[in-house]
Amino acid sequence: MALVVALLLAFFVLDEPWSVLVVVGAIVLEVAEIPFWFWYSRRRSAQVGAETLIGRPAVVITECRPLGQVRVDGEIWAARCVSGADVGTVVRVEGRDGLTLLVR
Repeated sequence: MALVVALLLAFFVLDEPWSVLVVVGAIVLEVAEIPFWFWYSRRRSAQVGAETLIGRPAVVITECRPLGQVRVDGEIWAARCVSGADVGTVVRVEGRDGLTLLVR
């Protein structure tokens, strides 16, 4: 964006020695931004997949004795609860087996 603004200034507003300096400065700024944005975008890993649900609370929507369904962050998942849980009970996701969440 800085390069576009510098080019517009160089062609329409600034005189000869300043226009070259502004364009060169904008190019240096654009090139210096590239490593910064690569670093910034890679500083955290992506938070996707069923593994990210482990440790989160879930609400039982169909009785789990031992199989049922739970709602986690607005999504409905198949769940297995060995100790059993009634509808409306808040449980915690402890793991997963395929696409079935293991809750307690």
